[in-house]
Amino acid sequence: MPDGSATTVEISCQTLCRTLVTNNGLQQESVDISKSVLYTSLMGLLLVANKESEISQELGSGQVGLLNVGNTCFLNSIVQCLSHTRGLRDYCLTKTYQKEIGSSKEPKLMNAFSQVLADLWGANRSDAPVHPGKFYNIFKESVPYFSGYSQQDAQEFLRFLLDRLHSEINRCPPHLPPRNAPPDSLYAKIRMEEEADKMWAKYLERDDSRIVDLFSGQLRSSLHCSICSHYSTTFDVFCDLSLPIPKKSISGGVVSLKDCLELFSQEENLDKEDAPMCERCGRRTESTKRLTIQRFPPVIVLHLNRFTMSRYSICKSTTSVSFPLTRLDLGPYGPAGTGPVLYNLYAVCNHSGTVNMGHYTAYCLQESGWFCYNDSSVTPIPECHIQSNQAYVLFYQLDSRRCSTQRK
Repeated sequence: MPDGSATTVEISCQTLCRTLVTNNGLQQESVDISKSVLYTSLMGLLLVANKESEISQELGSGQVGLLNVGNTCFLNSIVQCLSHTRGLRDYCLTKTYQKEIGSSKEPKLMNAFSQVLADLWGANRSDAPVHPGKFYNIFKESVPYFSGYSQQDAQEFLRFLLDRLHSEINRCPPHLPPRNAPPDSLYAKIRMEEEADKMWAKYLERDDSRIVDLFSGQLRSSLHCSICSHYSTTFDVFCDLSLPIPKKSISGGVVSLKDCLELFSQEENLDKEDAPMCERCGRRTESTKRLTIQRFPPVIVLHLNRFTMSRYSICKSTTSVSFPLTRLDLGPYGPAGTGPVLYNLYAVCNHSGTVNMGHYTAYCLQESGWFCYNDSSVTPIPECHIQSNQAYVLFYQLDSRRCSTQRK
C-alpha cells in the first residue's frame, strides 16, 4: 500500500474509533462499545489490509531452516515463529521501517533481522539452511548477557529481541520529554476506560513502532484494600503474558490453557508485606489484586511458565496443557461485558529435555499445513501432533472478522 493510502486508512480508523467511543459519536443511553476491542479490531483489519498489499515481491515457501551456530536453538525457534508473523515479516521484507524511524541512528539489528527473514523467504533461493551468525553477533553486542555458548531461554530472548527491535525502529524521536500526567483528582472523575486510553496515549508518545502495533497490549491491575475498601487501578503495557501452570485441572480433566488463564486472572490475596501502599490508608494493608486484559493486541504471545524457582534450584513442569488451534476466546479476561475476542494459533515454540539440557523447536502454520522447524531441518507435522507437554510459547493472531465489539 502506498504511504499516502496507508496513512489515510490508519487516520480513518483512528477517527472512526474516536467518533464511536466519544459522547459525540454515541449517546450515553445507546449501546456501549468496548473501546479496546473496537480499536484492536480496526487495527487488525488495517494490518490485514497492509499485509496483503505491502508485500509486492514474490515469496518463497518459507520452509527453510536455520543453522545452529552453537546452542542457538532458542534463537532459531523464536526467529521462525516471528518469521511467520506476517505483519512483521512483510514489514521487514519491504523495509518500511526505514521510512518511519524517528532517529537518524542506523538500525543495525533490524537490518540484520530483516536480512535473515529475506533469506528464509527468498523466492529464488535454495532450500539450504540460513546462517544467522551476523544477526546473532549484532544482537549479542546489544545484549551482552547472551554472549557465550550456553543454552538460553527462548522466551527471555524473545522479550529482549522485541525490545531492541522496537528501540531501533521507534517512530518517536529519542529523548522526547513525557507530557505531564493529569492530577489524580482529574482521573477520579473520568471513566475507567477513558483513563486506560489516556495512559495508552501517553505511552505512545514515547514508544510507537510496528512492534507495538502488533504485540503490545494493556493490562489492568485492580487493587482493593481490605481495611478501607479503597479501589486503585494501574495500567501496564505487555508484549507477552506469562501464565502459571496449575498442578491439576480446575475441571478435573487435562490441564487446559483456560485453566492457566483463569489462574492468571483470578483474585489474589496480598498480605501486608507483599501489598503496595494503600492510597487512602497511607500504609501497607492486606489487599486483593486482580488482573484483566484492558487492550487486546493483534498478536498475543502466551508463555506457559514451565520453569519455576524453588528454594535451591529451578524446576521444569512437564504438565500437558491443551490449547485451541482456532477460536481462542480471550473476551472473558477483558473488561466486564466484553464480547468474544477470538484468536487463531499460527506458531508454537517448544522445549524438550530438562532445565540444564534442553532443546527448542518451532511449529509454524503455512497455507499447506503445519511444519516443524528443528534448526536446519524442516518437516511437515500432522495437526494432531501440535499439542504436547513441550509447548512453551504460543503465538496467536487476532481473528478480526470474528471479534464482537459490543458489550453484552
